[in-house]
Amino acid sequence: MLSFKRLIWVFIAIFSLIFSSCKENAKKTISTQQIEFTQEGNLNVYSNTSDTLKTKFDIEFAETDYETQTGLMYRKGMKNNQAMLFIFPNEAIHSFYMKNTEFSLDIIYIKEDMTIASMQENAQPFNETSLSSMAPIKYVLEINGGLAETLGISIGDRVSFSRN
Repeated sequence: MLSFKRLIWVFIAIFSLIFSSCKENAKKTISTQQIEFTQEGNLNVYSNTSDTLKTKFDIEFAETDYETQTGLMYRKGMKNNQAMLFIFPNEAIHSFYMKNTEFSLDIIYIKEDMTIASMQENAQPFNETSLSSMAPIKYVLEINGGLAETLGISIGDRVSFSRN
């Protein structure tokens, strides 16, 4: 039979072992994998008055439920020649928000006839306010915040895209 002193030492040893292993587990950090841009196509923006090419983007598509719900969340940013194009099955009024989006975006709402219906410029990172298309649309183009103004993109401009 163990003496009282030995029992206390066994208890302290077990407690120390448990405490130190918990402490080691607490030091582990969880890191998320960086999501890289994947060029899946190209998109052109044409002037609504002269049909001249205003700009081109390398685009990544968001078509599945998961892709459209996640969009550009959890990314650090993208280059100015990159964009994400959301494609919806039907034309309808859609709303977006900036939850878990780390950088400012211009959100460009595009009708089924490929003309720009409306825009939300410089949408603020992490803002969960609903940003409505205000009109039925089938596509949404997300570009870096401030680029629509810099490139002269405006309502009525026309877009076309192709897949790689």
